[in-house]
Amino acid sequence: MTTSEPIELVLPAHNEGDGIGVTIREFYRAASEDGIPVTFVVCEDGSIDNTCAVVQDAAREIPIRLLSFTERKGYSRAVVDGFRSTSAAVVGFIDSDGQYDPRDFKSLVAALENFDLVIGYRNPRVDSIFRKIISGAFGAVYRRVFPVRVKDPSCPYLVVRRQALIEILRGNPGILRQGFWWEFNARAQAAGLRIGELPVTHRARTAGTTQVYKLNKIPGIATEHLRGLLTLRTELRRLRNSV
Repeated sequence: MTTSEPIELVLPAHNEGDGIGVTIREFYRAASEDGIPVTFVVCEDGSIDNTCAVVQDAAREIPIRLLSFTERKGYSRAVVDGFRSTSAAVVGFIDSDGQYDPRDFKSLVAALENFDLVIGYRNPRVDSIFRKIISGAFGAVYRRVFPVRVKDPSCPYLVVRRQALIEILRGNPGILRQGFWWEFNARAQAAGLRIGELPVTHRARTAGTTQVYKLNKIPGIATEHLRGLLTLRTELRRLRNSV
């Protein structure tokens, strides 16, 4: 696919003021050098730091649309709202923490020529051993419920065509409130989409620490995820039967 088509690039943000400005500028510079016109859609989710001010400052020189909410919605709802606010033929996604290399973006976009959705897989994954163990354990359960064949179903670095995104967002997306990408990929496969994968560089965070998978939150998230998997399976069956 040609890289001249405009792309809306969605980023969620909750208390990411220390790093989001660097992430946006780095991606904008790389996309511009590669001839890819991008507009950033920042879903600011009830931050209590300077996230909004940093984004507004970047918007003086970079095309950015800021969606800001005073109350915390949670990661998944912020992502869904960001996706639903887009209108471009191609939509991309990155997290705000700077862990993904913008030099891989051009390859993801080019690969979309033959697919409905192209997602990255972290090669290698640069996270703590604790984070990898938690992800691996949940992944084992997840694949028993959903036969998703992608290598890294929790990787938040992707590009997707408009019609495919509409299919993925059918029903009630956001059931896994802190595990949206597991759900996203289950929905994509259930919709019969053509899914491509490419290795992407994974890096340490630009600044700060994760806002989701903190140690004291893990037991509650795990319980919620297990319940959510069953709810999601029921919904996907209902959507399949309604076609």
